[in-house]
Amino acid sequence: MIEIRKNRAKQKLKNGETVIAVSCTDTDMVDFLGSTGTVDVIWVEMEHGEATWSQISDITRACDLWGMTSLVRVNNNDPWLVGRALDRGAQAVVVPHVNTKKEAERLVRGGKYTPKGSRGMFTSRQGLGVEDYITKANEEIMLLALIEDVIAIENLQEILTVKGVDCFMVVPGDLSQSMGPEYLGKPSHPDVEEVIESSMKEIAAAGYSTGSTAGDNNIERWVSAGGRMFLCSFQGYIESGLSNLKNKAKRAES
Repeated sequence: MIEIRKNRAKQKLKNGETVIAVSCTDTDMVDFLGSTGTVDVIWVEMEHGEATWSQISDITRACDLWGMTSLVRVNNNDPWLVGRALDRGAQAVVVPHVNTKKEAERLVRGGKYTPKGSRGMFTSRQGLGVEDYITKANEEIMLLALIEDVIAIENLQEILTVKGVDCFMVVPGDLSQSMGPEYLGKPSHPDVEEVIESSMKEIAAAGYSTGSTAGDNNIERWVSAGGRMFLCSFQGYIESGLSNLKNKAKRAES
């Protein structure tokens, strides 16, 4: 029989290691990213992006080839959406706007089999050929909650009493607008970043993994605050690399 596939990102977070995630839905690009050895998680975007349910199996298969963790962001914290993403082959699911303890419990209910949750009794592409997948799956499934509203920050202490969520990511976009109109469109405002930093420290102190969106300008600060899980854009590095190449060519022309 086949052994259940290990969740690389979940294990790295348990070990206190940094996990880099990038968003991608093109399977050829997933293959390329996997070949670089620099990416731990492929973030499949179903809230703001174009991914469809029919694509999930192929995207997650490409991730499996390179040992990357496949993560799907569903567009709502509904148990059937969480379960369906897992059934399609994802190893991890992230849900938006987890603002209360009940909403964190709802995520666990949809993503874990009994006794930790009540995920529908169906296997997954990850379970094909795996003996007793139902009894083993909970250990490899990774669940992430997005903390992205002021109300979630206010309820954070209570939210962190919920067992079964692997990582609480504190992200700036919606958080900034929820802080008031003066912060609209200013996710990098010092006040917003201060809230993110203090929240990440609280999450890490409670024994959970945490993280945020990150780039060259802030990843060191977030790691120092206890962050280990980061959604990063790789497109910017392509742009900067090509710009640097073009500038070198122009300098050589003169």
